[in-house]
Amino acid sequence: MLKLNSYDLKKVMKPARYVGNEYNQILKNKQEIDLRFAMCFPDIYDVGMSNLGMKILYDILNKRKDTWCERVFAPWKDFEDLMRKKKVKLYGLESKDYIDTFDFIGFTLQYEMSYTNILNMLDLSNIPVYSKDRQIRFPFVIAGGPCTANPYPLSPFIDIFVIGDAEEVLNILMDKYVQWKKNKLPKRIYLESIKDIQGIFIPLIHTKNDIIKKIVVQDLNNVAYPLKPIVPSTEIIQDRISLEIFRGCSRGCRFCQAGYIYRPVREKSIDKLLEIASCNIKSTGHNEISLFSLSTSDYPDFLELADRLLKFGEDKRVSLSLPSLRIDSMNVDIINKIQSVRKSSLTFAPEAGSQRLRDVINKNITESEILASSKLAFENGYTSLKLYFMIGLPTEDYADLNAIVELCNKIIDEYYKIPKENRKGKFLLTVSTSTFVPKSHTPFQWCSQATLEKIELKQQFLKDKLSKKSIKYNWHNPLISRLEALIARGDEKVGRVIYSAWRLGAKFDSWDECFNVSAWNKALERENIKIEDYSNKQYDLDTEFCWDNIFCGVDKEFLKREYIKALEEKTTPRCSISCSSCGVTKIAKCNFLNK
Repeated sequence: MLKLNSYDLKKVMKPARYVGNEYNQILKNKQEIDLRFAMCFPDIYDVGMSNLGMKILYDILNKRKDTWCERVFAPWKDFEDLMRKKKVKLYGLESKDYIDTFDFIGFTLQYEMSYTNILNMLDLSNIPVYSKDRQIRFPFVIAGGPCTANPYPLSPFIDIFVIGDAEEVLNILMDKYVQWKKNKLPKRIYLESIKDIQGIFIPLIHTKNDIIKKIVVQDLNNVAYPLKPIVPSTEIIQDRISLEIFRGCSRGCRFCQAGYIYRPVREKSIDKLLEIASCNIKSTGHNEISLFSLSTSDYPDFLELADRLLKFGEDKRVSLSLPSLRIDSMNVDIINKIQSVRKSSLTFAPEAGSQRLRDVINKNITESEILASSKLAFENGYTSLKLYFMIGLPTEDYADLNAIVELCNKIIDEYYKIPKENRKGKFLLTVSTSTFVPKSHTPFQWCSQATLEKIELKQQFLKDKLSKKSIKYNWHNPLISRLEALIARGDEKVGRVIYSAWRLGAKFDSWDECFNVSAWNKALERENIKIEDYSNKQYDLDTEFCWDNIFCGVDKEFLKREYIKALEEKTTPRCSISCSSCGVTKIAKCNFLNK
């Protein structure tokens, strides 16, 4: 039983994060199940309850009669202090049972700076953080998500990694576990029984010579999807119905994993999306639907989808939000669709200011497209625009940074070309920059990250230049970016740094108010590892990376060719609705993208 009461909960911020009892949560009789699974998100409730992947896996597992899956989130600092003071271990929200008695602890790896939270959650559960120390009485620790493209920094702590779409293998893993549990065999016997399943990587068994091929859901129409998602008891980041319209990315930006590890591109049919939307509205009472994908306007027949969902929303008194629109796919019809839904700020991601650098990163948009889309928005009443750029990209110089400034000024000029009587108010351009982080399985995995000093100088340059009243400039903490690069290109040695940083107090590292740079610096010193050897190192093309045995669908030779093209400032044709390489009109069937 939990040693907490309402008086204790009144001491913490947002106590609803920790009590469960939400509408549509799933409760089961413990006497009628064989397997208990703790689905853990290594961040707070507000963030984790917004994650669609967690909702999908929760639904899949709880459809099994022999399995009960419960949710677990990282407690905020105030509640963790209370837990440790009261000697309360981490528990499942549904049953309030301590999760160290469960069969599986599952983590989703969405971003590298959540890794210290994973260790902290294991420790709060009284579960040894190193897999080698977990005896048979402890649960198996399993992890999946985009960061498994390089599982090695976490390999000392995780028993099983799922590389790719977990929906395809989760039931197989559970079936084999139930059989193993009945026979009461050693833990290694279970691991041996699953080691040859596609998409499964087991650090204690597999070697660097074992090629681990990601597992992919081919048919999104027939994959499981939650029809009765849990309704949160408190405000969360994305408090609405999420409709995943397609999976994958057709763009191939050379700095980004999405265009390489998320291939092939697969979409849901419009009829299926309407069916899911209808069920979700009935089961939750939400009055807003958000379309979820990496690039919403890349969906084939996007305008038809928007038309039918808008008509559906009118009938149900439900609004629709259309995020993730691309600059080069904007047109009057799309602008009108957005306006009929909601009038808000538009967000564009040129990533680089100059055409030269956009060619280097394979960002196939031009300045004329950016300005034309901006003008179209302004003519239709928009008074604010958000632009995202990346600084520190390979081959970048100050002329490219100055091009960001010039592009912003041209966009402002486009707004003020609108007759004064037709403007809706003062214009605000929000400019945000992040720092380039070299990622595994991308053409830029060989590239060095700019040093901390260079990034700070570039940020200061932009601060000075983007000083107009109509511009608001935001930037990402470069100290966090260099640690992201350390982990993204890290190996097992970096796992020791993560452990040491956690022991020194690091957690919630992606939160500016919690980021403890001192803990990380001490951890690097303690483990005798220089961050420059990972973050700032330029690798030769013949370098063998620790993650080379993880095959995410695009071979290394293709990535090399793309890297060489980048240095030559050449782009690679991309596919959207019509492919210039093979001529098809459905991106899911495109030979160029899916090879």
